Amino acid sequence: MIGDVEILGAWAAGWAVSRAVPEPVEEPDGHRLDVGLPGHRVRYLLRSPSTVAARARTVASPGTWLKTCGSRPAVLAGLTAEWKAGETEYLMTFEGAVPAAVAPPGYAVAVTGSAPAWDVAVSFDGAPAARGRVAVASGVAVFDKIETEPDHRRRGLGRVVMHQLSAVAGAETSALLATEAGRGLYASLGWRVAAEVVPAHVPEGAV
Repeated sequence: MIGDVEILGAWAAGWAVSRAVPEPVEEPDGHRLDVGLPGHRVRYLLRSPSTVAARARTVASPGTWLKTCGSRPAVLAGLTAEWKAGETEYLMTFEGAVPAAVAPPGYAVAVTGSAPAWDVAVSFDGAPAARGRVAVASGVAVFDKIETEPDHRRRGLGRVVMHQLSAVAGAETSALLATEAGRGLYASLGWRVAAEVVPAHVPEGAV
């Protein structure tokens, strides 16, 4: 089992593998990911709101993101006017294999990829229905890009994707970053919240 303090770094490493970006760089207050995409140039993952104010003043360049573990009021109190806060997310963990789930009749499940990253796609009559990705870094399976098409929701496909990803990864510890909407699904599967995560960014084009 990996502790809550270490899980942020484990998640960052797996996310970097999943998104094919450079490995995270250790920072005194967390980790830096050099993403290099329009609108998402660099991402800082902070362990605590205590350093938000200093980061907000010194790294407020367009396309910079902060994702901070801690309470929303504490994070927002440290932000300056350039930063736009997003909805709270949840860093979640799971120990062991995700419970088994079977696709409903008519759905096909395909697993592609090879270590350290795999994709699971669920289709119906050849059309995409649900998908997800898992990347393993330092022995931790990081789940990413879990999505179900609107016309195929409430049919258990998210559970199918999660089970297949867990099975192919074969890791004892898993981690993911969930939205408020996704937290309920993951909690129903036995995942627990390790930390609230408050995102903020400076939009491209900001002065």
